[in-house]
Order: sequence, then C-alpha cells, then structure tokens
Amino acid sequence: MAEVKLKAKGIFFDLDGTIVDSRDAYLEAAKAAFQVMGLEPPTLATALEIPRRLEQKQSISDLIKQVDPSRFLPIYLSTYYSVSAEKTRLIPGVAATLEALSRKVKLALITMRNVPRSAVVAELENFGVAKYFTYILTAQGTHKPKPSPEALIKTVKALDVQMCDCVIVGDSVNDIKAGKAAGIKTVAVLSGLFTCQELAKEKPDLILENAAELPNYIV
Repeated sequence: MAEVKLKAKGIFFDLDGTIVDSRDAYLEAAKAAFQVMGLEPPTLATALEIPRRLEQKQSISDLIKQVDPSRFLPIYLSTYYSVSAEKTRLIPGVAATLEALSRKVKLALITMRNVPRSAVVAELENFGVAKYFTYILTAQGTHKPKPSPEALIKTVKALDVQMCDCVIVGDSVNDIKAGKAAGIKTVAVLSGLFTCQELAKEKPDLILENAAELPNYIV
C-alpha cells in the first residue's frame, strides 16, 4: 500500500482515535460508571474494550459483570462526553497535517459523539485546529450513524464536492464501512482502538500508522 496516491478535493476525518487520543477519556468514563455500579475499578484493557464493542453493537455484559447495560451506559456516556474536552489529546503531528492539507483541499470532521456541534468545535479550538475544518458534523446532525453512509453523503453536499473526489480517514471498521458504502476512498489509521488485521479485513485503500502521514499520499 505504500505506493498508493489518492486524489482528493475533500477529506473527512473521524475524531476519536484519528484526530485525538481518547484513551484517558474512555478510562475516566469507565471508572465513573463502575464506581456508581459498585464494581471494582476497570483495567485499562477493559476500559478500551467497552467503546470497541459499543461501536460494533456488541454486548458488554461480561465486561461490566452482568450489570444491566441500560443502567451502566447513561453514566458511562455522560461522563465520557463531559470529560472528553479535558481528557483527550491531539495526536502528534496532526495539527501540522491539518494545516498543510487545508491549503489544498476542503476538510471536514465527522464524529458519532452524540453531542452538540458546539462542544466539538470548542474542543478543537482548544487544540487550535478548528479553523482548518470547513464542516463539522456530530451524531446529532444525522439520523443514522456510521457505518451508514448518511453522514458522509451529507458532508459531500455541504462541501460541494463530488463523491469520487473524497477520502474518509478513520481508526475504526465503521469508518471504512461507511466510506465503502458511500463510494469514497478510505484510509484506515492505527492510532485508535482497532488492529491492523481488523481494519485490513475491510479493504481500505490505505492503512497508515496515524493521520500525520496522510499528506504523503494525497495528490
């Protein structure tokens, strides 16, 4: 895949695991929910497995000791959303990448966090990178989350570009599935929760260590 070059006029970035490292936020949310449920504090491995499974709509019952997920999840998610701004960190090299790419193409950010757009904008402003995005979309701005292509189709229209001229960059299997469903080019990054083997199964056009490497492959 090292020789792949992608033509693009629009690039869509995922947020967690792609632009920001969210592991500390996931751990904080898991700790809070486990404490309220009267459980022993979770290991880091357990804390990171929870969002992996939630994204794939898999059961987390074994991870939360058979506690009712309908009791656990509201606490977990509300904590995650409340601490994400202070507990996430910009992935090294991403700021320079966004600056460089924004001079050449239109950039958008698509996150399935169920929060107001203003919350994500504020988080990105704290990192000094909000200015590079022409369009920002959260789960509250779409009816169907990834892997549905709905958010990507909406973003294509907002940027006024052609589907064939777009690329999605993300760390999860759902990012790649959404890109494939929309008919746009796909770049998987290994800076999030999913392994190279898991992402490779979805046959992305390119697999990179992280988004900081992307400018080398965009023409």
